[in-house]
Amino acid sequence: MTTVKPLSIGQVSRQAGVAVETVRFYERQGLLDEPARRASGYRQYSEDVVARLKFIKRAKDLGFSLNEVAEVLNLRSDSSMTCDEVRQSARAKIEDVVRKMEDLKRIKNALEELVTACDESTGSECPFLVALAKQDAEED
Repeated sequence: MTTVKPLSIGQVSRQAGVAVETVRFYERQGLLDEPARRASGYRQYSEDVVARLKFIKRAKDLGFSLNEVAEVLNLRSDSSMTCDEVRQSARAKIEDVVRKMEDLKRIKNALEELVTACDESTGSECPFLVALAKQDAEED
């Protein structure tokens, strides 16, 4: 029988590919359980924490917010959750991504129009800045 040597926070952060402060932050946010501590106060982590951090990192890379990551982690650890419930959560995220893509496309088109207006401008006022000032005035 082999005993697994606990990992330091530095080892965990390197193996998971995140910063030490990220590990501490995720602990404060409740995404990681509070680790055991040595008598000296140093944190002691298991290999499971590295896997969990990698899971969180992948979820964040897919665009999940920390609240959504927490929900997904709960789904993962809740044995009563069905694959259909997880699928519904993923589909909701896809819809969110599609909305964001549509918003970004609108922003891109508006910026392209403003750049074109700048290219065609011969006056002393920049159409881009005028348009931004106009929108700012409309919001007030």
